[in-house]
Amino acid sequence: MNRETFNWLLEPDGSGVDYLARRDLTDAGEKDLAAARERAHREGPIAKVLAEMNEAGYWQKPGAGYSSKYTGTVWSLILLSQLGAVIDTDKRLATACNYYLDHAVTKYGQITVNGTPSQTIDCLQGNMLAALMDMGYQDEKIEKAYEWMAMTVTGEGIAPAGDTSTPLRYYSGKIGPNFACGANNKPPYAWGAVKVMLAFSRLPENKRTELINRAIARGVDFLLGTDPATAAYPCGYTEKPSGNWWKFGFPVFYITDILQIAEALTRLGYAGDPRLKNTLDLRRSKQNDKGQWLLEFDYKGKTWLDFGIKKRPNKWVTLRALRILKAAV
Repeated sequence: MNRETFNWLLEPDGSGVDYLARRDLTDAGEKDLAAARERAHREGPIAKVLAEMNEAGYWQKPGAGYSSKYTGTVWSLILLSQLGAVIDTDKRLATACNYYLDHAVTKYGQITVNGTPSQTIDCLQGNMLAALMDMGYQDEKIEKAYEWMAMTVTGEGIAPAGDTSTPLRYYSGKIGPNFACGANNKPPYAWGAVKVMLAFSRLPENKRTELINRAIARGVDFLLGTDPATAAYPCGYTEKPSGNWWKFGFPVFYITDILQIAEALTRLGYAGDPRLKNTLDLRRSKQNDKGQWLLEFDYKGKTWLDFGIKKRPNKWVTLRALRILKAAV
């Protein structure tokens, strides 16, 4: 990271990137961060998304919030978490998180598309737990959801799909252990695995049970069992990996990029693992001569607002890439 790039990220431009750059890339104290955090919540993207929230706590439609893509409750909460929104600064977030858990999480811990156990999938479970943790939300339902997610990875205590004698079973979406996914024609799905590992990376070590640690170990074995830079994971319905793996973008919803693999694994302490070297080298190779990264994938016109122009230097993508550098040193 050069000084020019650092100063570019720290420029107050109404995006809120300057707050996150100070928070994540510097050793600034809480007093120094307070004004930037307040401004990020008062102006720009966070304020825009929160202004669209129904006062009951949902976006677009009441209920579990998976639709409408990409402006429903699920996507709005994921976006807000990636923008740096936190409950302590805006209490509307607590209302939204409470509403979401009341409508999308079963009593057994499944985070689902429609609130029923049959509609749980890895990418949703991982994305939402990471988002809730990043926003500072605390609830016993989250602890139960983490335990359930760990069980789905290891297979412990879960009956096979089709065993209707118990609700603690796999279904057609989350179909088996080791990230098996019906949406991927049943083989393990790396996009889902990355989201699950991202969520585990948010959980403090003293909160990780033995079951969760076993699930993390399974996830590491899966993601590093293949060179992540190749993304040569089981493809299910296709013969080769999606090209989106190599397109670094913002925001990051269920489509995953190699940068997010690096984020999850470096946060879990694997920055020095030689199996991750090619991934970190790939991240570095995409940096331009000014120390910036380009926006290669986006949701232009699909979510509440846009975050830059494709193939142009982008502060959000650069922030994502530099966070990994900070975790790796």
